[in-house]
Amino acid sequence: MKLRSIELALPDSASAASWMVEIWGLSHAQTIGKTHYLRGTGSDPYLVAFRESEKEFVQSTTFVGSQEELIELKHKVTASGWPCRPEVSSDPGGGSGFLVELPEGVIFRFLTGAKDDLPMPGATKASKRVSPVRLTHVVFNAIDAELMADAVVETMGFQVSDRTKGMVFVRCNERHHSTAFARSGFSSLNHIAFEMEDLDAVMRGIGWMRDNEFKPAWGPGRHGPGDNVYAYFIAPFGPVVEYSTAVEKVSHDYAAGEPEDWTWPDNRIDQWGISDKDFGSLREAEQRFCCFREWEQSPL
Repeated sequence: MKLRSIELALPDSASAASWMVEIWGLSHAQTIGKTHYLRGTGSDPYLVAFRESEKEFVQSTTFVGSQEELIELKHKVTASGWPCRPEVSSDPGGGSGFLVELPEGVIFRFLTGAKDDLPMPGATKASKRVSPVRLTHVVFNAIDAELMADAVVETMGFQVSDRTKGMVFVRCNERHHSTAFARSGFSSLNHIAFEMEDLDAVMRGIGWMRDNEFKPAWGPGRHGPGDNVYAYFIAPFGPVVEYSTAVEKVSHDYAAGEPEDWTWPDNRIDQWGISDKDFGSLREAEQRFCCFREWEQSPL
């Protein structure tokens, strides 16, 4: 199982797509109807979809897996009683599977049979631009982060990697986390993280963003859980987006840390301690995109 893409609905989707291409570094994959699909340099057919809508919301977050994984998952989702429905994807890559609404309204989509594309070259250093490779994680705010983590562990077979005072980190493969749930007291999209080729690409990305008058809302830094390097920005159309790299890979029997295992000295909120965090602006942006179910449930 792996995280592949996130699908957002919002007004002026064309402008959002243009910013993600011209500034953030994604590439245009396809436009189907009023939906813009953007890809990275990896093999995923797209990473982000922007669908034209009067309302802004998270339509779904897509994971892809084997037929065997989805058969097992289908039985567990049906037993859970959560709203769900079969899905045949018309997005790039295709595939079939189902949508499911988790507690607190988060909507995951699981597909099998989805096709990959060939990897593509990224931006050159001489261009000063950078090119994300793939999605590395999508994080959600939660009223009850433990409830949300328990839901994806017990029903979807994910595993908790670490708990901190602020989040519960959850994985669906060897990468430390593909999603996480922040102890925020409200339900919404927290941020979307894009995997960069290496540390140099993250740092050059910060420089390119500054060239375009976008300063980091937090970063550069290195997290504790996951050990990944990060730089967070607030996109002009609302959500928090992150350049990230070197997310830790863990074994099946990795011992999950507890909040007391992840503490920092005074005036530190990461391993490096070299950057400030714009708490107010980030919190405002984190409340912009909530999940919204448009579809009627149907037996799988």
